[in-house]
Amino acid sequence: MDLHFGDSKPTDEEREAVDALLGPPGSAWETPFGDSAVRSDADLRWARGGRAARERRDLLLPGLHAVNDRVGWISEGALDYLCRRLTVPPAEAYGVATFYSMFSVRPRPATVLHVCTDVACAAAGSAGLCAGVEGRLGPGSGVSVERSPCLGLCERAPAALVVRAGSPAAGLGGPPTDPRPSQAGGAEKPHTTAVIAPATPEAAVLAATAPEAAEPEPPASLAVPQAGQPGLTLLSRVGVVDPASLDDYRSHGGYTALRRAFELGPAGVIREVTDAGLVGRGGAAFPTGVKWKATASQPDHPHHLVCNADESEPGTFKDRVLMEGDPYSLIEAMTIAGYAVGAHQGYLYLRGEYPRALGLLGNAIEQARARGLLGDDVLGQGYAFDIEIRRGAGAYICGEETALFNSIEGYRGEPRSKPPFPVEKGLFGKPTAENNVETLVNVLPILTMGAEAYAAIGTRKSTGPKLFCVSGSVERPGVYELPFGATLGELLALAGTSENLRAVLLGGAAGGFVRADEMDIPLTFEGTRAAGATLGSGVVLALDDTVPLPRILLRIAEFFRDESCGQCVPCRVGTVRQEEALHRIAERTGAAAAGDIALLREVGRAMRDASICGLGQTAWNAVESAIDRLGAYE
Repeated sequence: MDLHFGDSKPTDEEREAVDALLGPPGSAWETPFGDSAVRSDADLRWARGGRAARERRDLLLPGLHAVNDRVGWISEGALDYLCRRLTVPPAEAYGVATFYSMFSVRPRPATVLHVCTDVACAAAGSAGLCAGVEGRLGPGSGVSVERSPCLGLCERAPAALVVRAGSPAAGLGGPPTDPRPSQAGGAEKPHTTAVIAPATPEAAVLAATAPEAAEPEPPASLAVPQAGQPGLTLLSRVGVVDPASLDDYRSHGGYTALRRAFELGPAGVIREVTDAGLVGRGGAAFPTGVKWKATASQPDHPHHLVCNADESEPGTFKDRVLMEGDPYSLIEAMTIAGYAVGAHQGYLYLRGEYPRALGLLGNAIEQARARGLLGDDVLGQGYAFDIEIRRGAGAYICGEETALFNSIEGYRGEPRSKPPFPVEKGLFGKPTAENNVETLVNVLPILTMGAEAYAAIGTRKSTGPKLFCVSGSVERPGVYELPFGATLGELLALAGTSENLRAVLLGGAAGGFVRADEMDIPLTFEGTRAAGATLGSGVVLALDDTVPLPRILLRIAEFFRDESCGQCVPCRVGTVRQEEALHRIAERTGAAAAGDIALLREVGRAMRDASICGLGQTAWNAVESAIDRLGAYE
């Protein structure tokens, strides 16, 4: 391996951030500008560590987080130092660092204010919020204002997130903060985050300039209008139990399902999940039991389990509510899934925009480990299983399972070609079962109530309960739990729609629009498909006639342009051409617009037929449905 490093050196803070993650350097190769005692007998003609160092490449993303969290951006010196420690070519690490929107390789202030401008927030007036914030925070404010894709706070739109770099704080990879002198002589500020939603310019500016003075974030139960109501399955504990208390979770039925799993054995668990008819809740609707059985049967070892908690689809926030309101349920469900597929290590890939979920899940893992519910001997059953959280850093494409694997392994989050499929060669080239948060949490009621009772909920082809993320022009936005088969009208009646409802976006940016008179569409995978729509991950964004539809469509096109990984030509070029055409259409009418609509159809077909993954294949869906179903440009 040919490694070429520059002359830039890391600051003391940057070195401390990397060393806190990787441990002290073991040779002068790793730190030629370090302690003279380390380099006294050094020969820098070759890298020491070799294969062992390269096998730690999966720590590249955590290392980038460590530097970015501590300093606010990633300098050339910091990147070189991290690359020396991991024996990674700096050019490749630069490609990884620039892949994620939450990182910066250019100097910026320690405080960053992310203002969401995606579909739900755009409909709620994020343009005015951005203008107000930028007018109050000038270049000398010490705050960088960045327009952000969806922050997963759609029920409280418009939303903003403040991230202030500093020393490690509890829940962010380090111990409780103990301010210590900085190089400037003052006390070093801790790493701080603050969520502002719904946000006003005044509240966002206050949180950015003094994050510790920001209003505390409301409990997750506020996002669940049904909280505390009888008959709930997946949301039954949200707002009822203390999400930080393992004892409270167990007193409300927690870990009953895991004990049942040990009684059934791995094959019995897979049989129950299969008989229950559980399918993936992330949008693909692949049978979970089939995936688990295929993974468990692979002769290659070790097997891995990955929880995809990178819900980045605009309009989606159900997984955040589950993780913040009932984090132990996910830890228990991952343990069951790991047991079923023969995995001893689980990875929880959490999107970087969820700081509260990070803290609560980290606490849940620590408590479960301390009580023998994770570790070398789970519940005294002789089964070893543990969970590690890996943070994303702002990349929608990492919601695709193979892109997620690449991200964890320390590469750019670009999708892989299939076959081979993840159940054969997934994370680190080993058999891997990957499921999202909602899918995994459904395993708990399957084991506690039995497959037959679970399958009796919903319809024959779409069994069980489903979570829906309702936002936009409704009176009571939030996460709703309904059995599959309920109609769109029944769901929106619970949320309280506007009398001037114009359209509903189903499935998020990758989904499609339906008209206001199509409220009888059954909310099942097969029902929405028959209606020419898609259920996707459960996004239901209601838009009334006050929302400018062309502007929403343009924002969707901008989203796909920004989020395309650029690996394949149809998506890389097609998303740009789609956005350009929509810009032109916004300025034209009649025959001129008709030509661009024809071009949109041609580009959309090319993306759908030839893109390597679902991003490009679905980038045209919402625009097509708005043109054909809503007559958006007539």
